[in-house]
Amino acid sequence: MGRREEMVKKIQELMHKPEYIRNMGIVAHIDHGKTTLSDNLLAGAGMMSFDLAGKQLVLDSDVLEQQRGITIDAANVSMVHEYKGDSYLINMIDTPGHVDFGGNVTRAMRAVDGVIVVVCAVEGTMPQTETVLRQALKERVKPVLFINKVDRLINELRLTPEEMQRRFIEIISDFNKIVKSMAPPEFRDKWQVKVEDGSVAFGSAYHNWAINFPLMKETGITFKDVIDYNLKGEQRELAKRAPAHMVILDMVVKHLPSPTVAQKYRIPQIWPGDVESEDGKAMLNCDPNGKLAIMITDLRIDPQAGEVATGRIFSGTLKRSQEVYLCNAKTKTRTQQVGVYFGPERMPTEHVVAGNIVMITGLKNVQAGETVTSADNPIEPFEELRHYSEPVVTVAVEAKNTKDLPKLIDVLNIMAREDPTLRVEINEETGEHLLSGMGELHLEVVTYRIKERGVDIEVSPPIVVYRESVLDTSPVIEGKSPNKHNRFYFVVEPIEEPVMRALLEGEIKPSRYKGKELGKAFENVGMKKDEARGIVEVYENNIFTDVTKGIQYLHETMPLIQEGFHEAMNEGPLAKEQVLGVKVKLVDAKLHEDAVHRGPAQVIPAVRDAIREAMLQAKAVLLEPKMKVFIHVPQDYMGAVTHEIQRRRGQILDMRQEGDLIVVEAKCPVSEMFGFAGDIRSATEGRALWSTEFAGFERLPAELQEEVVKKIRERKGLN
Repeated sequence: MGRREEMVKKIQELMHKPEYIRNMGIVAHIDHGKTTLSDNLLAGAGMMSFDLAGKQLVLDSDVLEQQRGITIDAANVSMVHEYKGDSYLINMIDTPGHVDFGGNVTRAMRAVDGVIVVVCAVEGTMPQTETVLRQALKERVKPVLFINKVDRLINELRLTPEEMQRRFIEIISDFNKIVKSMAPPEFRDKWQVKVEDGSVAFGSAYHNWAINFPLMKETGITFKDVIDYNLKGEQRELAKRAPAHMVILDMVVKHLPSPTVAQKYRIPQIWPGDVESEDGKAMLNCDPNGKLAIMITDLRIDPQAGEVATGRIFSGTLKRSQEVYLCNAKTKTRTQQVGVYFGPERMPTEHVVAGNIVMITGLKNVQAGETVTSADNPIEPFEELRHYSEPVVTVAVEAKNTKDLPKLIDVLNIMAREDPTLRVEINEETGEHLLSGMGELHLEVVTYRIKERGVDIEVSPPIVVYRESVLDTSPVIEGKSPNKHNRFYFVVEPIEEPVMRALLEGEIKPSRYKGKELGKAFENVGMKKDEARGIVEVYENNIFTDVTKGIQYLHETMPLIQEGFHEAMNEGPLAKEQVLGVKVKLVDAKLHEDAVHRGPAQVIPAVRDAIREAMLQAKAVLLEPKMKVFIHVPQDYMGAVTHEIQRRRGQILDMRQEGDLIVVEAKCPVSEMFGFAGDIRSATEGRALWSTEFAGFERLPAELQEEVVKKIRERKGLN
């Protein structure tokens, strides 16, 4: 029996012992060494040679990833690790660090119970480190810390042992500060990382070595030895005495939780159902005999195998060619193959049980974020995945040859299902297809992949996505139905600041509340009692509330009124952009007693047009998307950086010194950020390190409102 068969057998055996499983991810700021570390772990598990580890980047399987040297997609791997005489199954996901692909990180966090956060010893904790750590803690995923590129402190910066220790203490305390402020209250102290217990490791993924306190005690290696090995160029010898994969995987087994432990505190956070119910208990206990509950976190379309979905099984057992139900798509479908990942390959098995990360082929209409459950008796779907940034940049794509149009539509539909952070709108009249993504790089990758799938396209210059909102309260506006038999009276106003904050930060998740609870939740954050009690729905962060009393037939007409509300919110009055942060109050209505006279053709336009008119009366404004920009730059180039930011209507929020570098934190409009990469590079002679993060929508300056509205209307062909 070869080594491969032996491992396959071992994986199949361990799959049924959830206490010996660890589901974990690797997260970090861009270029801090995640994929290099993943290579090391694969080599340790015997899936590739050590000489190639860190150079081959096995998990960056995509051509684009290899060309650009960045990770774009999250990659899954399973391996076996021996620890203190026992075998453990480790399911690992390597995730991207670039902010444009943050959606992949959010989805991966749903599948895992623990993460290794990789921080570069030279750069320290960066903005994206904080973002990925925040994404993990929001999903109740426990972090441990690996400080990478320590060899650079010794060989390039020539730090003394004392200086190195100071640098480490600083990184660890920054890390613990984030954990303290973001972790669920019961874990704020428990999840602090400490050198003494081995939840922090130091090393060089590129040179395959790592150390932590338990290993130093066991082997007698000291920091001085590490420095000596590095200065003498004997990192290979060090890697034999302190192999990175051993140290890291021991740390994973010892400090990260098994599914049986983690699901007890993760399920109440990610599943809105009743945890005391039978379904809830099956998930809390990771029960293989319970009802099937799977959250799909990733989807790839493979030319040979078709749709390959990856998900986490929280309870039950998934079998080959089993009929299942998709909660969001509301359809039944059948699995073809099921299995687990073995290295970067897929390994089919007869079934996969709770606690594992599963690979499934054959599910029709599935997309990332879907809940898969038993066909005959579905569970309540999982909490939807909240992405931290929104698609704010749009390009129009057209097929160069009209004969490619059907193929382009197919490819776009596939890509929208693979990547939920990509928005695709198909305008059938103009034949134009709009793609909205997280940033320039995200859209570049998407357009490259469309061409790769054999469709030749033309791409417009990028356009920015705006939102519409209001500044004031409107008077009461009447909407009449075309047949003049129904009248609706609306008042429109901005949502109160604290209420809006609670919505945007996910403090209030409308889908979680039943009946009157929703009103209570809004009342608690500062909404007036009668308005909160009358809330009919929250749609795309706009609120529709009914403050009328005892109007006949209103209840029957409500679904149509909501339809009209949706239409008004999807296309605002100024430039048909989406609406954000608006509260629409129905204050009165007069309805015809005969249902025939209050059908969709009468109610929807009356409601939609009245709400749009009320928005104009309430001083409708455009909101523009903003980016937070973090720039690390040597002092001599600070002037050039501030000039770059100011000329892009940016405001500088903070400047501080960190070592020899100045850190500039600023906020800039997305519309002014095109070409920023090239400009900042030339302004600082390539000496600046920078990253961005989505900072929400803010009001467009008054002097630009008219001009921008005009431009958008022209582009959309509105009069």
